Formats: sequence, structure tokens, C-alpha cells
Amino acid sequence: MNKKFHDLIHEASKVVLDKDVEIRLAMTCLLAGGHLLIEDLPGVGKTTLVQVLGKLTGLKTRRIQFTIDLLPADVIGGQIFHPQEHRFIFHPGPLFSQLVMADELNRASPRTQSALLQAMEEGEVSVDGVTHVLPKPFYVIATQNPHQQTGTFPLPESQLDRFLMSLELHHASKTTEVRILQGEDPRHSLQKLTALFTEEEISEALGQVDKIILSSAVAQYIADLLEKSRRPGFEGAPLSTRAGMSLAKAAKAWAFLEGRNHVRPEDVQQVLVPVLGHRLGGNHGIKRGREWAGILQKNTPVPS
Repeated sequence: MNKKFHDLIHEASKVVLDKDVEIRLAMTCLLAGGHLLIEDLPGVGKTTLVQVLGKLTGLKTRRIQFTIDLLPADVIGGQIFHPQEHRFIFHPGPLFSQLVMADELNRASPRTQSALLQAMEEGEVSVDGVTHVLPKPFYVIATQNPHQQTGTFPLPESQLDRFLMSLELHHASKTTEVRILQGEDPRHSLQKLTALFTEEEISEALGQVDKIILSSAVAQYIADLLEKSRRPGFEGAPLSTRAGMSLAKAAKAWAFLEGRNHVRPEDVQQVLVPVLGHRLGGNHGIKRGREWAGILQKNTPVPS
């Protein structure tokens, strides 16, 4: 099964150039059952990455453009009165998809941002006292503009914690930009991509990741990372237990892609910065948080 995911990463890297590591991390996040936050400037390939993953995984994909005037009902859906039936019927919003791109999430008001909280944590939403279950798998990839840009509302720590992982994409290399400027636009091949998986195969892979073994030594290593983040003098935000659980899930997914049934400390290290960066950074931003995650990684002994 994991070979097919490597095939997916290979195919995606033909369209989203110079982003092999980021594509693999995005797939790791999906396999861990989490949600992904991407912070970067416009024009670095965020939307293309989501479109490619939607095509290759076969998941039903929707894109929601977040703006200052977007309302929670525009995302979740709402009750509409049907005069013929003399009753209100719930009409699902674009959130009812398997892969949702929440584009420029931090341009929406805090009220609308919070509409995603229950969906991301519980896989369901409540409207007028009635609970509606979202499709499975349910994977949110949100993008946000750097926090210092005008017209943005910073995501609160509670919402940042809902994202299992965060990434920065950065600009393509100079060599790649030269090829694109000469007319070689890899996005033209986007429509030719076909699904490599069925929904059942994605669900089966998620189940296999859950069964990956995490030894007591690796669990202790993750607990040491959490404990060190809470010590006086450490500049980053203290990590929650949920942050440790997210790190364990991501390490399991990375081990799965490596073809193993158990987690090694190096699996934790591969996903440590993407999982902890946005949590440690808080309102200081992902870039600062990634620096603090690197310090935490360097100062925590690795089990042998």
C-alpha cells in the first residue's frame, strides 16, 4: 500500500515543482488523520498543491475563499424553508467535502474562522441543535497570509492547535522559474491527472497507520519534548498534550511511508518542526515557531 503513496508523491512532484518534501509531509498529514496549515505568500503553488492532491487521491475536493464578509452559514450550510413541504430542510455548505481547501483563512472574521473548529476536531457540525456528520475521510488544507500583512485576523492558539501540521512552500528554484518563464507551465498537465486510490483504499491506509507501534522509549522522547517546552526561559508557547498526540500520529504516518510497522526516533524528528512550529509560534508566526522547534529538537536527547 505504501508504494502507491510514493507513486502519488512522484506524480504530484511533476506538477508542483521543487516541493517533494512538502508533498510528502502533506500526505503524512492526511495519513495521520490531521489537517494542514500552509502559510506563505501568494503565487508559490498552494492552490495547485491542493488541486493535485485532490486529483490523485480521488477525494471529493472543494475550495472555499475566505473573505471578511464570509459568514459561517456560507461555509457550513443552513436551513432553508421549503413551502411545498411546509418545513425547513438543511442544505449542506461546501464544507461537506472530503478535501477542503480553506483559502486565506485568516482573512475571515474570528466568528467565521471558529465555524471550522468543531468540524476539524469532531468531523461533524451542529446547526440549530441538529448534528450533521461530515464525509470521511475529512481533510482540511488551510492557507493563511503571513500575520504581518494587513487585513488579516490571527488564528487563536486554540484553532492553531487543531492543525496537525504546518508548512511553508517558498519560491521555486531559479532554474525552475526560468523553465516556467519560457512557457513550460506544469499546471497544464493538471487536467490529465487521474485518481490513484479509491475511498476504500484511503480509509484502509488510515487504519494501517493507527496500528503502527509506538514504543515506550519513543513515547518518553515525545513527552520530554513537551516537558522542555514548558520550562521557564523557553521562548515558545508551552506545548499541550494534544500537540504530543499529533506528533505521535504524524510519526506513525511517516513510519508507514517508510514501510515499517513501528516508529523510530528519526521518524519523530522528520515531522517535529512541521507539527510543533505553528503551536510554538502562536501569534509570533510560523516562521518564528519553526526556529523555536529547531531549538527544542537540538536540546532534547534522542533515545538510542
